[in-house]
Amino acid sequence: MTYGAEDRTKPLARVLMRAPGPAMAAAKAEQWHYGLGFNPQRAESQHAELARIVAASGAEIHWIPSEDDGMSDAVFVQDPSFVTRAGAVVLNMGKALRRGEPALHVATYEALGVPVIGQLSGDATVESGDCVWIDPDTLAIGRGARSTQAGIDAVAAILAPHGISVAAYDLPYWTGPEACLHLMSLISPLGPKLALIHAPLLPYALWADLTARGWTLLHAPADEFAASNGLSLNVLMLSPQDVVMVAGFPKTRKLMEDAGCRVQTFDGDALCIACEGGPTCLTRPVLRQ
Repeated sequence: MTYGAEDRTKPLARVLMRAPGPAMAAAKAEQWHYGLGFNPQRAESQHAELARIVAASGAEIHWIPSEDDGMSDAVFVQDPSFVTRAGAVVLNMGKALRRGEPALHVATYEALGVPVIGQLSGDATVESGDCVWIDPDTLAIGRGARSTQAGIDAVAAILAPHGISVAAYDLPYWTGPEACLHLMSLISPLGPKLALIHAPLLPYALWADLTARGWTLLHAPADEFAASNGLSLNVLMLSPQDVVMVAGFPKTRKLMEDAGCRVQTFDGDALCIACEGGPTCLTRPVLRQ
């Protein structure tokens, strides 16, 4: 197989990325809900450092062209699609400024020979930042500002013929619909049954389901979660217990290291924290094997 990324027992082998490029260089911070630390030049170099770490892990990076297309958030390639053993599911963005991004993913999958098994449209919206694989046959989706019930139902209908079920969990309001609270803002899997969580905002039903399945849930330090706008919790799993996070959150890092994880870091203040998207958001796994 050359695609299929739902099995977290396996290391990352193929991944999509897109450099910030001219679209982010021209972005107006207030329009895109970027914070005071936003700096396109530093964002470019910080993104390059993450790409270096990903490539050094052995994963092959497929680059989505970075053009002057006005889609600054397209750097966060996690959100417009996800890839299963049956093929890719292309989503429909809840953030209006991002509605053009799924077409980039359709074109990329066509070029890579990855079949698209379904695509959302209309009022059916889901962003993949709300999607977490509980196991290779079960996808959790957070229902909130970015992912609607209509979207969740549409994803479930696409996946059902392939033996994959969907479980929906309600997300809290937190700071409102303009900000980005995805389900993956509250849980980052570090291995097959190991995850970093922010318990105060995590849906209780998801906590209960994971606990019943024997998951070990590490409670991230709340002060670092608050200081980072949640980005201390955004951790990319390169392979089981080999992870990447934004630098500057030593207590969260130690918590994972004490649980047996190897943790690499990169500076992300101008890109991740300012623009509300961490290393998981900046990568779209295509294959784990």
